[in-house]
Amino acid sequence: MNLNTALKSQHRIYKVAALPIAAVLAFVLQTPGGLTWLQAGLLGFGLASVGELISLPAWYSCRISPIDRTPRWRLLSTHIVAAQILSLLWVGLGKLLAHALSFVPALQGIETRFAERTAIAYGAGCVFYLLAVSFHYVSLAQEATRELETRAMQTSIQARDAELKALKAQINPHFLFNSLNSISALTSIDPSRARDMCVLLGDFLRMTLGLGEKTLVRFSEELELLQKYLAIEKVRFGDRLKMHENIQEESKACLLPPLLLQPLVENAVKHGIAGLPEGGDVRLSAVRQNGRLAIVVENSWDPDAPPRRSGGLGLKNVQQRLEARYGKEANVRVNTEGEMFQVSLSLPAESEEKA
Repeated sequence: MNLNTALKSQHRIYKVAALPIAAVLAFVLQTPGGLTWLQAGLLGFGLASVGELISLPAWYSCRISPIDRTPRWRLLSTHIVAAQILSLLWVGLGKLLAHALSFVPALQGIETRFAERTAIAYGAGCVFYLLAVSFHYVSLAQEATRELETRAMQTSIQARDAELKALKAQINPHFLFNSLNSISALTSIDPSRARDMCVLLGDFLRMTLGLGEKTLVRFSEELELLQKYLAIEKVRFGDRLKMHENIQEESKACLLPPLLLQPLVENAVKHGIAGLPEGGDVRLSAVRQNGRLAIVVENSWDPDAPPRRSGGLGLKNVQQRLEARYGKEANVRVNTEGEMFQVSLSLPAESEEKA
């Protein structure tokens, strides 16, 4: 909080507190043998009106003498001296006000009566200063806590964004490496298909460059990207690769991190279809319901096949990106029972209107 904003805030607070302070002063000054209620009320209101002369110096003293970083002796001496000086100034202003009011016929004697109450006014000024100091220290502590929370939140957001960028940046090289391996294998077997695959790969990479700059993309764009990816793999696997989609129309408008599904489909092809001589199916389904987007990727696989070592990111990358983006609001489940390997994603159904 800058100085100008802080001063305005303190001024607003004092304006609210001025009336109760005036009432307390009037009550103290009209004690038996003191001023009348009218005299005490006028003086109390007048002193409360200039009481900001005590409140603002108290606020400034608190700022230049933080309670947690100032030696105790210095803290006490600063506030004791300030309380005495400001209380004397306050009493002096009260005497001037009483003198001015004494010219009003109905208020004759107010100056003399107030002079008899200067010790009370002085004590009230000291108490008022100490209360102001206590209030300001509490306010400063709350302000410091809010700033720490804000900085911690900003640091967390920056760290999460950095993690997301790092994870997303790893996907393109991962896929490119696998695709180039496939093209290399095809050049000696079927050069024509290798050329077709190069063209398709170029189209795919051009699209990823556009989507990769975004934090979120529409599910429909992710589906289009998957179709380009599968077209590349279709060159390699031919009829062995069969793709089936069951996509709810409403789900296509949902937003999700770019290149989220491509590693899952790539795993389905690499670790499922590629290991089956007769090939198999890759199924993708999605539904938006109750504020959630549910996506399921399934593929044929051989449950009895030995596990393969994966040199890429795959499922782990997807889990990390979802966790970094949504925290506990998203989850990934894997089902390896039966002849279909299934990965289910559940995440908040964000849309462009809410993003």
